[in-house]
Amino acid sequence: MRGAGVEASRAAVRLVRLPLDLAAEGVEQLAGRLGRAMPGTGTGRDAPSAADAGIPVLLVHGLADGGSVVLPLQRALCGLGMGPFVSVSYPAFSPDLRAVARALGEQVELACARSAERTAVVIGYSLGGLIARYYVQRLGGDVHVPLVITLATPHSGTATALLAPPHPLLRQLRPGSELLTELAQPAAGCGTRFVAFYSDQDEAVIPAAKGRIDHPDLMVRNVLVPGVGHLTLPLHRPVVDQVRSLLAAVQKAAADADPPRRGCPGQGRPGAAPGSPGDSRAAAEDSGGSR
Repeated sequence: MRGAGVEASRAAVRLVRLPLDLAAEGVEQLAGRLGRAMPGTGTGRDAPSAADAGIPVLLVHGLADGGSVVLPLQRALCGLGMGPFVSVSYPAFSPDLRAVARALGEQVELACARSAERTAVVIGYSLGGLIARYYVQRLGGDVHVPLVITLATPHSGTATALLAPPHPLLRQLRPGSELLTELAQPAAGCGTRFVAFYSDQDEAVIPAAKGRIDHPDLMVRNVLVPGVGHLTLPLHRPVVDQVRSLLAAVQKAAADADPPRRGCPGQGRPGAAPGSPGDSRAAAEDSGGSR
């Protein structure tokens, strides 16, 4: 009973902050749209003359954090020979996670088209991890994405969403929602490997086990990070170090591939080389499903 009370208190703290967080996110996105509308202020390259040398890494932020978590994480991951790093944004008030996942898919395919390796890695924080998972698991994104890393993501929903305001995306995070029921359906043949970092002290993902991916058809490594909060987990040094190792393994697998992958997007299902992090589910600190 005491544990349930503590979890409810954590949820209440998060709910008090949520409306302000969403409002701030809306202002930030409005400013971003205005900035992109002004000449000379775009953040991306319109038409690169040649394919990028490294494997693209797309980072998808959470519902209310904008770039406050993803951008520092991106800086911490530089220097691995990966890239480009692409921060993926989406409307905070989108009515459906599926639509956001389709938009993510368009950005993944664009990044793959610019890459010599024709693959990309996706890292999703909080809700961003669920968006990445839906794209890969339900929309065929595993053709392009050998690895998805999620950080503090409510893969089975969260009790926080039961008490939250009736925000469209938050309703989809309620345990047993139509969206989560869809993600629990069979996913035989999904070639992407997942690594899900979650914490026993996450004040937004309640209970903590909801941050795991437990699906019998998916290749999953669940990593418990004890004593770290929701906002802190993506920037926790041991987590950053493990993410760097995962990215380095994907880059090495691509470099060691014989012959190198140079096909068009949609041809084959690229994956990590045997022995790379995520290839052996038994090597995980906390294993998930298997096939």
